Amino acid sequence: LQKSLSETFGADKYSRARKEVLTYMFSRPMQMALYFCTGILDDETLFHHYALNVPFYTHFTSPIRRYADIIVHRLLSASLGARCPIKIEKEAMQKQVDHCNDRKMASKRVQELSTDLFFSVFVRVRP
Repeated sequence: LQKSLSETFGADKYSRARKEVLTYMFSRPMQMALYFCTGILDDETLFHHYALNVPFYTHFTSPIRRYADIIVHRLLSASLGARCPIKIEKEAMQKQVDHCNDRKMASKRVQELSTDLFFSVFVRVRP
């Protein structure tokens, strides 16, 4: 896919713009990653990361960015014995996770609508 895309971008003055547009268009329909509580899921194959081809995967970023990342950092730290275990029932944790997923999806939808609006205005004002 990367090779095909690179050939499609070309080497003219519009190649960078084509690359950004096509990359966005191809990545937009990809399934969005979701947070989940491992204690809720019985099927461990759901922990698999397709693109990285690893059986167990946990993703998190800087804990200053998102509440979900703070939770992942705390759980990982507790599992390594660096802090006291978090005392929360898995059902309560899954409720928190569902809320984080809902907010993330809402944010993504607003971003998409904003992009669509910008593009519509851009096309309207350009001959």
